[in-house]
Amino acid sequence: MSTIENNAAALTAQMQWLANVIDTRMQLYWQRDCSFTSIAEVPVPSLDDESVFSSIVKHYQMDIAERLTLLMALVPHVQPHLLDVFFVKNADYDRAFTEFGGVKGQNHNGFIPTGETIAFLLAPNDLQQRFVLYDIFSEDHFFGKFNILKLENIHSGEPLLSGVLRISSEYLNLLTTGQSYKPDYSVNFPAKRIATNLNWEDLVLDHDTLDEVMEIQDWITHGNTLLKDWGLDKKIKPGYRTLFYGPPGTGKTLTASLLGKATGLDVYRIDLSMVVSKYIGETEKNLANIFDQAENKSWILFFDEADALFGKRTQASSSNDRHANQEVSYLLQRVEDFPGVVILATNIKANLDDAFSRRFQSMIHFAMPGPAQRKILWKQAFSSKTVCDVALDQKMPEIATKYEMAGGAIINVVRYASLMAIKRGNNELRYDDVMNGIRKEFRKDGKTA
Repeated sequence: MSTIENNAAALTAQMQWLANVIDTRMQLYWQRDCSFTSIAEVPVPSLDDESVFSSIVKHYQMDIAERLTLLMALVPHVQPHLLDVFFVKNADYDRAFTEFGGVKGQNHNGFIPTGETIAFLLAPNDLQQRFVLYDIFSEDHFFGKFNILKLENIHSGEPLLSGVLRISSEYLNLLTTGQSYKPDYSVNFPAKRIATNLNWEDLVLDHDTLDEVMEIQDWITHGNTLLKDWGLDKKIKPGYRTLFYGPPGTGKTLTASLLGKATGLDVYRIDLSMVVSKYIGETEKNLANIFDQAENKSWILFFDEADALFGKRTQASSSNDRHANQEVSYLLQRVEDFPGVVILATNIKANLDDAFSRRFQSMIHFAMPGPAQRKILWKQAFSSKTVCDVALDQKMPEIATKYEMAGGAIINVVRYASLMAIKRGNNELRYDDVMNGIRKEFRKDGKTA
């Protein structure tokens, strides 16, 4: 059987059990004839299958309350009609029963359970069981710690269990399709997954810089052994924090992508223009959403142009300054507590807040490539389908030596010269076009060539 078939078969049995538990709870609550005296007597389906649900329940050694809570969070997505019974009205007050909890969605026409719903299901008149739920929905419980499910939309001053019972997108995907969830770029998730078709041999860096980059790969590969098997988890915090600094186009983004490719980790580039908000509290909220989703997924978080967000703190001369400094402090804490890899990239190291520097495991300088490296970059940039005219072929060593350019700028020049060749209807790259492209790149920085 396929993963989807296994998951569907297992959840069909689990949902039937949930339906029987709901029916039993209703019968007992209204003191009607019932085959059971407690929901604990309802036969529980086995976990002897290869579904993701069974493996997760066994992995976390879930008890009946935790298992029913997980199913209750999942049911609106797979068999929402099972909850229609909760739409019954209290005839005395012409309204829904308070003890059922639940809300109605904007587009979803069914019943969306809240913490009160699971409290009613487990023990509607048992305060001890209700207090157990407070623990289930705490940050320290594995439901919250590993971003499995939580209570959302709890308005200030309202009871904890009034929050909507929400399963994470990650676990919804795992429990149904068996696939890991990869969030799409959006206002609520201002980060984009980046990848590359290139390999390490395509990255042109000096030997010392490449050695420092390899240290990050070594940590990703062997860090868990260092912490767990060697017992250093009490002395070393999990995660790795590094700073890439240097001029644009020197390979910072490519290096982050290659680290992800080499280690099998997803790399998410944070869009700082959508993270930073002028509204008080919104920046922390935007970043919290990213860190919360990344917490247990072994992602590499790549903050490009990081000084826009992690720049030097100002003197707190106004309320806005004080809040901006609070944002930086918040970010410092989230970065330091993140168990994965965080890469901050900036063009100018001096722009970054000094407090971050003390928290980095490494600070890697991506310098402008020297003449020998530029020769390699020029050679790699040309398409195998192009040829150079005589002048370009002769002048290439001089161009690589004379004009200081980063790899990204060289690619731009080759792009321009190649388009000119296509425009002429041939595949010959001309010296004059390459020089025009170089001048265009230099003008961007206010230079002349």
